[in-house]
Amino acid sequence: MAGSLLPVGKAVLRSRQPSKCYMFNADLQHPKSIPILPPYKKRVEQNNTLNKSVLLSPLVCQYRLKPVSALDSDVPYPIEQSSEGLKSSESFKQWDSLTAKFAGAANIPFLILQLPQIILNARNLLAGNQAALFAVPWLGMFTGLLGNLSLLSYFIKKRETEVVVVQTLGVVTIYVVISQLAMAGSMPLPHYAVTSVVIACGLVVNFMNYFHLLNPVIWRYWEDFITIAGLSALPQVMWSTFIPYVPNTILPGAVAFVLAILAVFMSRTGKLPEKGIKFVGSLSGWTATLLFMWMPVSQMWTNLLNPDNIKGLSALSMLLAMIGNGLMIPRALFTRDLMWFTGSTWACVFYGWGNLVCLYCCEVISREFFLASTTAFVAWLVFSFWRDTQVYGYNSPLKSLKELISGS
Repeated sequence: MAGSLLPVGKAVLRSRQPSKCYMFNADLQHPKSIPILPPYKKRVEQNNTLNKSVLLSPLVCQYRLKPVSALDSDVPYPIEQSSEGLKSSESFKQWDSLTAKFAGAANIPFLILQLPQIILNARNLLAGNQAALFAVPWLGMFTGLLGNLSLLSYFIKKRETEVVVVQTLGVVTIYVVISQLAMAGSMPLPHYAVTSVVIACGLVVNFMNYFHLLNPVIWRYWEDFITIAGLSALPQVMWSTFIPYVPNTILPGAVAFVLAILAVFMSRTGKLPEKGIKFVGSLSGWTATLLFMWMPVSQMWTNLLNPDNIKGLSALSMLLAMIGNGLMIPRALFTRDLMWFTGSTWACVFYGWGNLVCLYCCEVISREFFLASTTAFVAWLVFSFWRDTQVYGYNSPLKSLKELISGS
């Protein structure tokens, strides 16, 4: 049976019953050889090996979400890395949409926050009271403008449309204030002219990139520019906060400028390892965040040195700042963006709530106002972590926090 088959001759096929069918002859061919199957156990082992290779393939999504590490915070849409099963769930879609709406709603408190200053400056200019505008430090406004512009580039790369609107609104409103300061003579005209060119170019470049109309080479040069500008401004602003207790010098900014150019050059020429290149690429966003994080530190330092000035702070402005930044916390947590989450939470705690603590200690605001704002803020944080834990199917909010911080 296992040997070769015997040859078969011609076979004549006929029907038993008379019919109109034709009678024909056909040559029967030798059957094709059938491969001998391996033993059953060996076939099972081969199938298991195949299944493992498929399941462990990088083409198969094994996790619901791949967390974004601190150096990879600028990766566009980390939500896209979640599994199809999770993204198709109704709760995931609802929370995704709701957090985006929360971030978009932050435009309202931020707009209200800037409008009183703009209106006041306009009234003083119309009344010929230019000296009143010298109370607004143009260097601080310029720092905030540079931070907004850098974060605009960051969120455009991430395609977070709602936050792009928030940052654009910040750039426009701060630029209006700076223009008023330049009209009053508080800001030198050469500085204002350079600032205007940078802002105009920055807005054009960012929105051309958003609508996919920009050459990638130009975008790369723009990222290098904001990286160098941010790294140069951050240490200088931090140093200037403690003047006159430290010498009045531009040395910190000059040293940081040289180091920033060196880091960018080494990154673009491939002289840094992969982690080093990622680190330099994330510097523009982190420096912008640190600039904003330093603003409440500067304010609290001023409060410490001049307690009488605390009464000049607006409790409503501090509350609006806390609300605006707080509305972006759920979205930052949902997308596992450590940089965004850090900046928003820091601004809520130290700029908004921290200044409310100072106002309460100096008896500027009532106890009821302070307790109500504190309770609402804590409840909002608890709700954000609880909902995020539910959406991702975790048992503890510490899992979400671990993914956010460590990226694992």
